[in-house]
Amino acid sequence: MNITYEKISDFEKGTLHKLLVDAYSFDSSWRAHFYEDWIKFDNFFFQNLEIADKYGFVTVLDGKAIGHISWDPRNMPDYVQIGHNCIASKYKGNRYGKKQLQEAINRIRQYEGLKKIIVGTNCNLIAPHNYESVGFTLCQRRENLDDTFSGDYLDYEMIL
Repeated sequence: MNITYEKISDFEKGTLHKLLVDAYSFDSSWRAHFYEDWIKFDNFFFQNLEIADKYGFVTVLDGKAIGHISWDPRNMPDYVQIGHNCIASKYKGNRYGKKQLQEAINRIRQYEGLKKIIVGTNCNLIAPHNYESVGFTLCQRRENLDDTFSGDYLDYEMIL
């Protein structure tokens, strides 16, 4: 099994969106709530490939796109925020998500003078364990007042 991290521009428009739909297919409320945002995200990156290739990548296993991650650098040097971070359902549970996250952290750490990396997630996902396993610490727990999803929101940071 050969895993690589490829430029977003090497893929067809719609790839990021399709991976997000697949990654969150375990609960239809995610798709119902975020579907339009996922399309907008995909459109933005494919209309701005220079940004996409600099601040994200697609994880590829044996030639097949299985996930992607991106980050927002606009608040540097104070912080970089990890955005979408997903692995297709079929490939979950094989540590590909952790490898993808670690690759992103390694790339983000190269920004000179950066103070920290932040990320937010929901406590009912596997993501909290993934973030903690690579060194993020919980800095805030926020009550979820949206009845679409259960579980509080968690904010993590990694001080550099």
